[in-house]
Amino acid sequence: MSECVDHTINGTSSGGYTCRCTTGYDGNPYLSDGCQDINECLLDPNPCKKGKCINLPGTHTCTCDSGYRLNENKTCVKGGKGKSTVLKVSLGISISMFVLLVGIFWLYCGMKRRKFKQLKEMYFKENGGEKLREKLASHKGSVETAARIFTSAELKQATNNYHRDKILGEGAYGTVYKGVLADNKVVAIKKSKIMAKSQTDQFVNEVLVLSQINHRNVVKLLGCCLETEMPLLVYEYVSNGTLYDHVHKRNGKGPLSLRLRLKIAAETAESLAYLHYSTSMQIVHRDVKATNILLDEKFTAKVSDFGASKLVPEDQDQLSTLVQGTMGYLDPEYLQSNTLTEKSDVYSFGVVLVELLTSRRALSLDKPEAERSLANVFVCAVEDGLLKHILDEEVVKDGHFETVEKVADLAKRCLSMKGRERPTMREVARELEGLQILPKHSGGGKPDSSPKQTDYLLASPSNAYVVDVKGEGDVGSITTSIEYDQSMQNQAQVLRPDDAGR
Repeated sequence: MSECVDHTINGTSSGGYTCRCTTGYDGNPYLSDGCQDINECLLDPNPCKKGKCINLPGTHTCTCDSGYRLNENKTCVKGGKGKSTVLKVSLGISISMFVLLVGIFWLYCGMKRRKFKQLKEMYFKENGGEKLREKLASHKGSVETAARIFTSAELKQATNNYHRDKILGEGAYGTVYKGVLADNKVVAIKKSKIMAKSQTDQFVNEVLVLSQINHRNVVKLLGCCLETEMPLLVYEYVSNGTLYDHVHKRNGKGPLSLRLRLKIAAETAESLAYLHYSTSMQIVHRDVKATNILLDEKFTAKVSDFGASKLVPEDQDQLSTLVQGTMGYLDPEYLQSNTLTEKSDVYSFGVVLVELLTSRRALSLDKPEAERSLANVFVCAVEDGLLKHILDEEVVKDGHFETVEKVADLAKRCLSMKGRERPTMREVARELEGLQILPKHSGGGKPDSSPKQTDYLLASPSNAYVVDVKGEGDVGSITTSIEYDQSMQNQAQVLRPDDAGR
């Protein structure tokens, strides 16, 4: 690594030259490989103070410590533009980007909150919230009987955002969740599946009427939430399952004694009589069945699930309406005539009474057609003098057959094909009240003194369905979750249109 140097004097060549090693090399330039690389990193003083020296062929470079920079002489000097400046610029850009992203996210959240608020206001208005608020403001009853309007946030928090673990039951009209309010009050929250916008006025009216019902045997409606697409109803929570669970021994429930069965029947009848005759507007439940009768820890009956209920104006004693109910419990006369009266509830209650006596299901699709309907089987058995053959063994061994016969006769009258031949719920309640007081008996059926709490309330899986009736007494189409029971249709065909009155 050498070079030739031409010697000149006054701009003219002197005719000679010399050799020398290039910068960064040292040695004899006249020998082959005579010039060797100088390792500047070994020089004293170190050319890279405040840094690290890296030797290169013919030269060197330095990597400087933090706070120092490399100058043109390839030494580290303090300050100036360097690595620290790059870091500062990078940090500044990063902070700016973070602030920008936070701003965009905050703006997005603000827009979303505003949109959500507008959506809640729209649902509140569409669901009749303003009308309900006005009527509640003018409500002259006590504060305790007035419905409360809950916010969607309250109920969302109460149910842990409607977690599946909170589901108590799912029925034809909605899903029921167990919730705990901010004051630690346990409630049941029913989330409806569908409600036509044209039913808003009716819904508001029903909420007002039902919230004023204060009967120990009717599940109390505490209030509602109208800020969601489908209105939410809030009821009192009843913890000991349904009558269906106990009668059919589901979910670990034991058998019921005859005394308890009659007590439950009497209380249920009393509550239905109250709905029919003691409220400001007559209420026809329209879906009386064992799964809609709840039991508390003391086996007190409470009628629940008013999703299918109808309010009957004071100047009317019947309503022409879409047939709605549950197969096995449905009044055949109502099914044919499309005319609803309180006697339809009487028929359904009659089926429940038969369930209490027999512990058989109201509808059994796995049996021959003639034996599918419990109501048909029971009436035939009573008429043929075969009552004992279909009674539940717990009822038989209780030993009060004379009382059972009277209850069976009452059930048979409730199941009369024509509504006008059925007793009223007031008459039913009065008869059962006289029959339920029995002497203590040591037989089976003693209730569990510490029953296991279950998660069934207000709405459990059912075979509820809707029948769309087209024309006078003509069944047009049926939408149902189960096979249509031909035996019920045969019952309905027995009636002529002119026999449909009560």
